[in-house]
Amino acid sequence: MRGLKDIDYVLAKLAFMRNERIWPNGLRYLWTDAFGVVLLASLYAALEEEKYLDDAERVVAEVMRVLGRKRGIRIGEESDRDGQYFHYLAMWLFALHVLGRFKPEYREQGVRLAHDIHRPFVVAGRGVIWKMKEDLSGPYPGYGFGALDAFDGYVSYRLLDEADLAEEIAEMKDIIDKTAGQLVITQDLGLGMMLWMTQFFPDEHWAELQRRRSLATLDRMWIDESYFAREPYLPDVRFAFTNYGVSVGLQAVEAMPERVAALNAYFDTYRSGDEYDRNAITHVMACNSHFPGLLLSEARQ
Repeated sequence: MRGLKDIDYVLAKLAFMRNERIWPNGLRYLWTDAFGVVLLASLYAALEEEKYLDDAERVVAEVMRVLGRKRGIRIGEESDRDGQYFHYLAMWLFALHVLGRFKPEYREQGVRLAHDIHRPFVVAGRGVIWKMKEDLSGPYPGYGFGALDAFDGYVSYRLLDEADLAEEIAEMKDIIDKTAGQLVITQDLGLGMMLWMTQFFPDEHWAELQRRRSLATLDRMWIDESYFAREPYLPDVRFAFTNYGVSVGLQAVEAMPERVAALNAYFDTYRSGDEYDRNAITHVMACNSHFPGLLLSEARQ
């Protein structure tokens, strides 16, 4: 596996989270659970200990039990996390793809989910709705198209099954072709996730363009204190979990290794003084940053 391999850090962090009932035995949240499933699968691949694969399967079962709906998956367990986000669903599809490497039934589960959610979210030729009502009956009030959602779907669909999802992939690619040239990302996590996506099909025009743009923007957002600012115009605003997402993206394209190491060291001791200090998303993504594992494409191993 490429990327950092600080597995001792990850095992200690997992023990801490479990003891504090933060994750995987805390409240369900689809984004965190997707990254967590990939983390557990990565530990299984690296250590060949069956318990990590068992844990990953238990998380999938709990997500479907708690958040699963007739079509799609709710954002999170807490009352203010209603509705469905497409980019969370796409990340969950990626997690099912990873788990499907070891147990094919999860890939099949992912393909079924992709078929279920695609038509409600996607307006062919125009875009992907960012957030939908929980029953997928229509857009969540006040939400329009997402900037990265077509890229999210395109990557996850292709990794799951290029044949079975050919029509859906073609619709996503059409949207990408119409939007990639004008897309300028300035948010830290968005930049990290775009870099992460470019690793899978690195020679495609959109990937080459967005990789170059994202790295240039991140270079301007680096603060010497050892973090990436939230936005270029917000130099004092920093979040641990979004920086960890940037770290994963940079490791995916093998860029800025010194800054990856520096931000990991910085956020190991940084405390925001708010709910993020104990939030599962912070700690799970810290693990992904220290050990991206199967988040990184085998094609670049």
